[in-house]
Amino acid sequence: MEKLTGVLLIDDDDTTNFLNQRLLDRMDVADNIRTFVNGKQAFDYLYNVSNNNYDASNKNYFVPQLIFLDINMPVMDGFEMLDMFDRLNPDFRKGIVMAVLTTSTHPQDTESSKKYAAEYLTKPLTAEKVEALLAKYFKEENELEA
Repeated sequence: MEKLTGVLLIDDDDTTNFLNQRLLDRMDVADNIRTFVNGKQAFDYLYNVSNNNYDASNKNYFVPQLIFLDINMPVMDGFEMLDMFDRLNPDFRKGIVMAVLTTSTHPQDTESSKKYAAEYLTKPLTAEKVEALLAKYFKEENELEA
């Protein structure tokens, strides 16, 4: 399986972001990983990337293929971020897999994530959960034909 161009980790807990980034680095799944501590920071980033409003030579900017998003965060929570994300250009969004990563098992949260076509994962993030997402969404074309 080819490496992803990039992954965003959006969680207000620095330790969670650190551990998730370490896991993804160890698994070597992406060329770029960037973390944000709230939905507003992440949305601003995605808005700029979707509008090509950044210096293309800056390696901190990339189109992510996978986003892990916490629900309960200050400033802009995960569902508010998903609302804003849905307003971005559909062509930009179609190549991005959104995965809600939370401690919540509340039925209302699981239902809300379905409304956004987001995967719903409970913390902690594990290699098995990452591998399942990659297998579901990022199989190479020749693997699909086999």
